[in-house]
Amino acid sequence: MDYRTLCLAPAGTAFRLDKRDPAAHNSFSGRADAQPEIDAQLKRMGTFQEKLYAEKKRSLLIVLQGIDAAGKDGVCWHVLKGIGPQGCHVAAFKVPSEEEKAHDFLWRVHPHTPALGTVAVFNRSHYEDVLVARVHKLVPEAVWRQRYDVINDFERGLQLAGTTILKFFLYISKEEQLKRFAARLDDPDRQWKISASDYTERAYWDDYMAAYDDMISHCSTPHAPWYVIPSNHKWFRDLAISQIIANTMDDMDMQPPQATVDVVEIRKLYEAEVAKAAADGEKAGKAG
Repeated sequence: MDYRTLCLAPAGTAFRLDKRDPAAHNSFSGRADAQPEIDAQLKRMGTFQEKLYAEKKRSLLIVLQGIDAAGKDGVCWHVLKGIGPQGCHVAAFKVPSEEEKAHDFLWRVHPHTPALGTVAVFNRSHYEDVLVARVHKLVPEAVWRQRYDVINDFERGLQLAGTTILKFFLYISKEEQLKRFAARLDDPDRQWKISASDYTERAYWDDYMAAYDDMISHCSTPHAPWYVIPSNHKWFRDLAISQIIANTMDDMDMQPPQATVDVVEIRKLYEAEVAKAAADGEKAGKAG
């Protein structure tokens, strides 16, 4: 099964989250059953990233969005570990600073886009400015509605510059969110993640769902598609996202560059060193 087909939000269509099941999964019974397949996809990701890094002609941008406790950090820990740190960076976009608010809303985002040969991960992203800004009425409706077109143009520009864009919306139910809040309360090692705002934001659940619907409807495009990942089951989230990333990188058909040295001459040097090492070993053996 290609999860790109299962999870894609088609471009140019009105999208409704309530038509998707956040608890959906495939025939695997759970994490233990699915983990070998997840590991296989992580290995593929690593292989393709080496080619991306060597080729240095293209880049990959991964965008993670979702309600509080949807699993954005979990994806960074459990899925993106398949990508080596040398060619990857994660940018988390939280409440804008005063300096950031004094500029256009994309000003703080653009410096974190991936250079050629690298992968960038946005843990939350430029979409906060059509989500939080909308739900909490930080800007007039006329402003946040115009931002859909600005975002699409921004992403189109990245695509034209060689960046492949994958956007994942991690979809959990309201009931699952509360279960995850309880798990944080009960685990001292995870209590650092607790915030009172988690509960105040729950009062805006329906408003956020409407904002997500519009975000996906307006900004799932052929050059930067949205994939809606059923995320009540963390193992299925990891499986679907890892496969989508690996398959997309495979389709990029990256080719390592040609050697910049004379390989024939380098091979002669190598063979000479092998012969010398063998002769030195033979002399050492006789001396012993």
